Amino acid sequence: MNDINALSSYDYNLPNELIANEPIMPKEDAKLLVYHKNSKKIQHLKFGDLADILPECAVIFNDTKVIKARIIGKKQSGGQTEIMLNQPLGDGKFSAYIRGKVNQGSMLIFDNDINAEVLKLNDDGTRVVSFLKSNKKLDTNEIFKELEIIGHIPLPPYIKRPDTKEDESWYQSIFAQNSGAVAAPTASLHFSNEMLEKIKKAHKTSYITLHVGAGTFKGVESENINEHKMHSEFFSIPQATLDIINSNTPILGVGTTVTRCIEEYARSKKESGFCNLFLNLNNPPIRQQYLLTNFHLPKSTLIMLVSSFIGLDETMEIYKTAIENKYRFYSYGDGMIII
Repeated sequence: MNDINALSSYDYNLPNELIANEPIMPKEDAKLLVYHKNSKKIQHLKFGDLADILPECAVIFNDTKVIKARIIGKKQSGGQTEIMLNQPLGDGKFSAYIRGKVNQGSMLIFDNDINAEVLKLNDDGTRVVSFLKSNKKLDTNEIFKELEIIGHIPLPPYIKRPDTKEDESWYQSIFAQNSGAVAAPTASLHFSNEMLEKIKKAHKTSYITLHVGAGTFKGVESENINEHKMHSEFFSIPQATLDIINSNTPILGVGTTVTRCIEEYARSKKESGFCNLFLNLNNPPIRQQYLLTNFHLPKSTLIMLVSSFIGLDETMEIYKTAIENKYRFYSYGDGMIII
């Protein structure tokens, strides 16, 4: 038996060739590992089979939209720099990671007459920035529009290639609507319009918004996972989804972001705000029954979230099976469902 509190228990070795650098097309052809909770049986299907195997449940998606959060520019001294936006803070301010040393008050220069002012240096390595165009301060929506022109799709750090035009559609769900994420809710990337329509015929579907931050890629560093400080992300739950959560209807959460949002509401009754909920075997789900997700990084809070549904040994066995069966891992990879 592995120790559920030990970080090393959530480690595994992944061959580099199983890290997906681009998605499978058509989307329905991606592999889907099905884990049946009651029997502990594993099935190997394709995403195109999803509608045929779903139990009676409501299906909830994350409709956040990925912004072009990576911008490359220069310092006033002339040296190159890069900003990776983390999350909007309101009033035109963003939490961000900046490559290289900057000071409070530093001004960074970008294309299209855009400047970024460094307002604050946070202890966790993030910086607070605001943006100006022709010396006029931009609000959040104006920044999103400018990023469409000067920004790059923020591909995850394990995809070792430059972003391309294709990534603009690949790294965005078909129901993406509310701008603010700097990473995609990756389980959602598997859905085509045809798959979505098929599911809607037999299941109630609804949405939450959780703007995925760059912290989603941050590994757990404390050997005792209970000492980990979770990153926070803005979320909002509309009334139609609250009605489902407050009912007795079983729920399939499409992705870990949906799961954390539902479980945050189940505990705090907050309909919007910042979610820093860390789901693990010491803090398992209390409302959501089923989970659809991709395969996650070793020692990540996301693999701990998966284990909170089914147990640590079962989770590591699933990952071992997925590797043996050459499943493709991470954002552009294949997926698994717990039913």
